[in-house]
Formats: sequence, structure tokens, C-alpha cells
Amino acid sequence: MANDYKKALLSEIENRFGRLKRIPGSQSLFELAGGIRIYLRYSKIHGKGVAFFGLRLVDLTALEGHDSYICFFTDREEPLFIPYADFEGVIRQSPIASDGQYKAQLTYEPGTVEFYLPRVGHFNVDAFGGTETLAIAMCGANRELVPSLSHAQAQTLVGSIGSMKGYNIYVPPNNADLLDWSLVSPFRLVRSLPAYLEERSKFASEIDVIWIDHKRDTIAAAFEVEHSTPVYSGLLRFNDVMLASSAGSRFFVVSNESRRDLFVRQLQRPTFQRSGLCEVASFLDYDNVFNWHRRLAKIGGTP
Repeated sequence: MANDYKKALLSEIENRFGRLKRIPGSQSLFELAGGIRIYLRYSKIHGKGVAFFGLRLVDLTALEGHDSYICFFTDREEPLFIPYADFEGVIRQSPIASDGQYKAQLTYEPGTVEFYLPRVGHFNVDAFGGTETLAIAMCGANRELVPSLSHAQAQTLVGSIGSMKGYNIYVPPNNADLLDWSLVSPFRLVRSLPAYLEERSKFASEIDVIWIDHKRDTIAAAFEVEHSTPVYSGLLRFNDVMLASSAGSRFFVVSNESRRDLFVRQLQRPTFQRSGLCEVASFLDYDNVFNWHRRLAKIGGTP
């Protein structure tokens, strides 16, 4: 069955981008015209929307120095093309299993996908869905299309993403006038947080962006934009909010891609390991924010 999905995916890629050449020594490594390398990894989606993958060290080594993508594909969802250069550092921090592979997971939740590496952490990968990622790479336009975002612009895009996904959006009142409405279609801000949270944690109202599930009156996700401030301060605020509330929220540090490794190191502090924040905190870089917003706006949002 896996071979059927693989053949269909290879056919789709070739129909859109031209002939693929298999790289000798591997059944999973391919190269497109222009030297773009693709590493195919397949898994079924199991209970609770989780897919499990193995990444062979020898195959990852063949991606180094090339414009390369790890393609995770499943039996149900669209393929993901994750830029290897963006994630090489954090993959190498994960332990190698006894079979010589790094183990990775994708978790598919309503409207979002997360990449997880044991003993490292979670990373949002919504911006990398579908072969459009390869189309951008083929024209060499990915980095040029992504502007340099300010703190307020990142807040604005994260808020707009949440609004398109059907959530109510909260930002601190003293930040509301700083949002850049030239980037997004207008969305409404709520002025207060769920009562249970305001009663238990004075820190929650200081978080940069909060998505509120209005049907359940709970926090769906919280975002700290660490543009120039220490990543540790955002994680500490998340930790305080998590300990004050039993709600099952997700927490995201939003920053430059260059700070991804710092996020991983800080999340490995004993205090965050013991509290469990390491299991619910993710890193979201500015490029991902921009591309995620662009993708949702193009298809008219996600319910």
C-alpha cells in the first residue's frame, strides 16, 4: 500500500516539475532539475492523528549542501515538504534509535500540523503543505517573497491566521493600536480572556496573541513573539499560565528562524521538562507565519 501512495506522489511531482532522478544507494532519495533533492518518508496516520517516521542518517547526509526537502506523506493528508536546511540542526539534537534512524512524528490536529522530535520539541509546519512548496523553491523565490517582519506585524499575521481558523483573537490592549492592518483583512479583537484564566493568572493578559475557542470559552493557542526579547521570558510566561490552568492549550514562541536552536536549548531546562511545557510548546518562525497566512488567505481560510 505504501508503494501505491509513493508512486502517486512521484507521478504528481513529475507531472508538475519534470523528470525525477533517483539518487544511487537509496530508494527514497530523488533529485529534480536544478539539483533540488527530495527525501520521501511515508507513514499511516494512527490514533489521535499521529504519523511516525524514521530518518536514516545516511540519507540525511546526502541532503547536506543541497537545496533539499524531507517529504512526509501519509495515507490521508497532503504531503509536507520541509526544508532540510531549516531543521537540520534540531534533527541532529534528537537521539538516534538502535536501528540507526532519527524518529520523528507528525501530529494532525484540526487545521494544523506539528512536527515532533523526541527530547527536542515541537515545530509548526503548516506552511509546508502541498507541492506548492516545491514550486516556490523551483522559481527561487521563497526567501525574497518573505518580508522582514516587525514584532507588531508578526502579531498581526498570527492574529489573522487564528481569525481565519474561526477563533476569537486577543492581544494586550496596549498592543492593539500597533497592529499592521495593511497586511491582513480586518478581524475583530476581543477585550477580555476567559474568566477562569483571568482569575488564576495575571500573566495571561500579557501574552502577545491568544486564540480563544469561543464555543468552549477556552484558550486554543497562545503566542509570544520574541523579536528581540529573550526566548526564556516567553517560555516562563507560558509556564506560569500552564500551571495556573488545567486547560489543554498549545503554546508557540514566534521568532526568527535563527533562534530555533535557542528555543530548543531553553526548553530543555529542568523546570520546563518537569512542568510538562516541553510537551506543549512549539517554535514558529517568521517565514512559516508569513507563508501560513498567505496559504490560508489564498484558499479562503479554514473552518
